[in-house]
Amino acid sequence: MTTPTAQGLYMPGEWAHHSGCWMAWPCRPETWPEDGFDAACDAYAEVAQAISRFEPVTMVCDPATVADASLACGPGIQILPLPISDSWIRDTGPSFVVDGKGGLGGVHWGFNAWGGNYDDCAKDREVGRLVLEHLKLPRFAAPLVMEGGSFHVDGEGTLLTTEQCLLNPNRNPGLGKAEIERQLMDHLGVSSVIWLGQGYQDDETDGHIDEIALFVRPGVVMAITTDDPGDANFKAFQDNLDRLKRARDAKGRALEVITVQQPARRDENGVRLTLSYTNLYIANGGIVMPAFEDPADDEAYRAVRKAFPDREVTQIAALDIVRGGGGIHCITQQQPAV
Repeated sequence: MTTPTAQGLYMPGEWAHHSGCWMAWPCRPETWPEDGFDAACDAYAEVAQAISRFEPVTMVCDPATVADASLACGPGIQILPLPISDSWIRDTGPSFVVDGKGGLGGVHWGFNAWGGNYDDCAKDREVGRLVLEHLKLPRFAAPLVMEGGSFHVDGEGTLLTTEQCLLNPNRNPGLGKAEIERQLMDHLGVSSVIWLGQGYQDDETDGHIDEIALFVRPGVVMAITTDDPGDANFKAFQDNLDRLKRARDAKGRALEVITVQQPARRDENGVRLTLSYTNLYIANGGIVMPAFEDPADDEAYRAVRKAFPDREVTQIAALDIVRGGGGIHCITQQQPAV
């Protein structure tokens, strides 16, 4: 089957103009700690409302939850009933690709619930296909099990990812780095892959890139760090920074690296929460980023405002989302405008 790259398609940077944002309404209470589901729904609705100030939002929801989603989200959010079993559409939905001439399509990745985190993920395997069918867009089924949160692109040929995730045998056993790179190049229109190492301690996504780094614009990356040598993330974050500083992008440029300190450690049920300021959404003219009831929130807000001076930055309390295993970037998926 032909690939997006063979048809001249590529994934644009997330700052490119969007026709809208996709989300998926929570439907799996066991994803959250006891009594956390209702709070998570409220937080999803707040994110949807914040993004809708900048661009249209479509909320996919299980048919049984249409009334709940509609009531919580309000009249400005479009509701699309589809069978789903979880609500992390960055990972289950399509990755949209464009050709720069008005053409639009979507890459549909294989999905196995982050290496087998839950068994009943058959519905989520089909979300990408169903969204593309709804939009009447061409679908490119990629022969890789992976998630949209595991990579970030600059729209000019460079992709960021981690070895911990994409080389994990719980995704694509038997595939080496060279073959995975080839598939990324074939399906996302990139020509250069920058590999970071590890993500957060206890990150159940196995090191998704959106928890540790993102492209701000071509040639500029924002990355999470910590100055505490006693922190369990210190060595991994220092290694990632070293890799970024040595890297060259597809245009041959050295990267400018903006660092943001991680918040203080917070554990629940003996597991460290993955609290990351890089897990944010770039909207048309705006940024929707997390806050964690932490002193580092203000510094991170200032860093993001400085990195995106032409966008209005909105900070949303995100602890109730993170308790389910992801952040604001994880629950959103941009659809580029053509």
